[in-house]
Amino acid sequence: MRPPPLWLPSLLFCGLGATMSLPDSFSQLAAPLNPKLHLYNEEQILTWEPSPSSNDARPVVYQVEYSYIDGTWYRLQRLNCTDIAETKCDFTGGGRLKGFTRSLSVFLRVRAKQGNRTSDWVTLDPFLHYENVTVGPPKNISVTPGKDSLVLHFSPPFNVDQGATFQYLVHYWEKTGTQQVEGPFKSNSIVLGNLKPFRVYCLQTEAQLILKNKNIRPHGLLSNVSCHETTADASTRLPPVILIPVGIFTLLLVLTGACFILFLRYQSRLKYWFQAPPNIPEQIKEYLKDPDQFILEALDKDSSPKDDSWDSVSIISSPEKD
Repeated sequence: MRPPPLWLPSLLFCGLGATMSLPDSFSQLAAPLNPKLHLYNEEQILTWEPSPSSNDARPVVYQVEYSYIDGTWYRLQRLNCTDIAETKCDFTGGGRLKGFTRSLSVFLRVRAKQGNRTSDWVTLDPFLHYENVTVGPPKNISVTPGKDSLVLHFSPPFNVDQGATFQYLVHYWEKTGTQQVEGPFKSNSIVLGNLKPFRVYCLQTEAQLILKNKNIRPHGLLSNVSCHETTADASTRLPPVILIPVGIFTLLLVLTGACFILFLRYQSRLKYWFQAPPNIPEQIKEYLKDPDQFILEALDKDSSPKDDSWDSVSIISSPEKD
């Protein structure tokens, strides 16, 4: 058997060295998944799903960076969004820092880190707060019933800078009627007039964001439904001091009329109910006490003797004259 060529060991060594120098496909850490940005009123919150687990037992942390249009990336150290185990970064929770500038486009990116291993950066689409925010309903809503009206007071969903403002719409309807919309209003104090007195109206309020270029954002979220009863105008309303006697007098009139109608309807029956019972003559009562006594004798006994006595009658005649 011939010995192997002298060049074969060196070839095997070179091949092994090349294999050892190949990068480990598992050394690259998996990137975070499905990053999402939540923009509601003043809230600016970035969330993501954790990186897929690996055989490495060391903890995985995340890093978040931001950039403006200049392309320079900055860490969010003041918000504690560097090397965090939580899969969320709240940009509005940093004390005096109330999120990113609302009139500039912002870029965000996040990556995972485990020991000396890092994942690729996952970059989100740029956002502009005023263009992408979801506007909530007005806050601190109070409704006061007025004279055939409802008076609304509220505060804006959130504070805006000089580049934006709010306008408001009021959706209202009678409890059994169709919905109507009033507005837009610039003021946060609104009077809904020309309503029917003593009727229940339900309403909802809505805020719309208007940018300085007069671009009106889509409709905001509606407030919860609240229902209120209107009052009457002062000219058609009597004071309580007069209402009490008028109510008593009206009640008496109604009762009197009802009694009169009942009397006319049941007149014969009422006479029958209220007529005096028949009296039995004394002679009959005596006879009933002693039936053996003849009733004629009892009647003669009770009759007055003066009625049956006569004086003597004398006939006096005078001679006729010639």
